[in-house]
Amino acid sequence: MVAVGLGYVILVGYAITVGVELPVLVVGLSPRHSLRRRVFAGFWLTACTYPIVTLVIPAAIDPQDARFLCLVVAETFAPLGECALFWGAFRTGGGLRDTSIWRDFGVITLANLASFAVGEWLHAAGYL
Repeated sequence: MVAVGLGYVILVGYAITVGVELPVLVVGLSPRHSLRRRVFAGFWLTACTYPIVTLVIPAAIDPQDARFLCLVVAETFAPLGECALFWGAFRTGGGLRDTSIWRDFGVITLANLASFAVGEWLHAAGYL
């Protein structure tokens, strides 16, 4: 068996996560966002939250002892963090009254649920 470094595992996980979330964001984000911004968001949002989800939260909550709690915290943090980042970067003058931002929040949450589902499938199949 070949030993694989943590950096490699993180890069592969990041690529899988972006591969799942990016199409959801490209298709679903509100029309006020250009394709370039949608693609940027797919890489940037995951880059901001993925290290916390994969390194910090499991260090604070041992997934071997409390997997469910670790998943709940991580999968709550990721969409909330990404929505906050997205709003901070791309909000309009209407703030939270702008209905397009709520669509964006929903799509960001959906993208995170999709990557969570793929991750759970990979875990159940023994790949993670």
